[in-house]
Amino acid sequence: MPTLYHHPVSAASRFIRLVFREYAIEAELLEERPWEQRRDFLALNPAATLPVYVDESMHAICGAGVIAEYIDETCGALKRDRRLLGDNVLERAEERRLMDWFLLKMDNDVTRHLARERILKTIMSKEHGGGAPDSKALRMARNNIKQHLRYLDWLAGSRNWLAGDKMSYADLAAAGAVSVLDYIGEIKWDEAPQARQWYQRIKSRPSFRPLLADRIRNLPPVSHYADLDF
Repeated sequence: MPTLYHHPVSAASRFIRLVFREYAIEAELLEERPWEQRRDFLALNPAATLPVYVDESMHAICGAGVIAEYIDETCGALKRDRRLLGDNVLERAEERRLMDWFLLKMDNDVTRHLARERILKTIMSKEHGGGAPDSKALRMARNNIKQHLRYLDWLAGSRNWLAGDKMSYADLAAAGAVSVLDYIGEIKWDEAPQARQWYQRIKSRPSFRPLLADRIRNLPPVSHYADLDF
């Protein structure tokens, strides 16, 4: 069976898990701690980043964007109106732009810092960087989140879905990032009502149920995390 190496607080991993569920792609999920730099994992991806998809032919496809393109090329076109990448070049360009926004820019500005300081450091050994959270990194990320939440709110309020008329990779990429932050209660939903309505639509989809069931050791989610109405 194909295998997906992932981590529950990796926004990029969550994005690909949503893609697989939307397309009914079966894959064994293996939780990976990339900071440990396991030799077998480095053999698959020398960059030691997540996610990594190993297909039935044992080919390793590394990185969320690359995996998403691979899935679109191998089965997306067969989904017709359920395809998650646009039918024309301009639609695809906008969807890819927003994928980069949420999985690269937002990750660099916000998501990975809050995930590392509030979650990962509690399960990392001191050798791998575990310990007390960095207050400066937390303050920076929390300040940056305001811009991203305003932008998400604008997108959700001005379009049917984030990139246009139908749900796409852009929505699932955003949901991957937002769900990590929502798990630890870092999003002030009352400040972004349009984004909140969009997120309710996304988290109500059957593909989202496994993410809502995720639990991090010694760190339960905020009370509304799995509440579809929150």
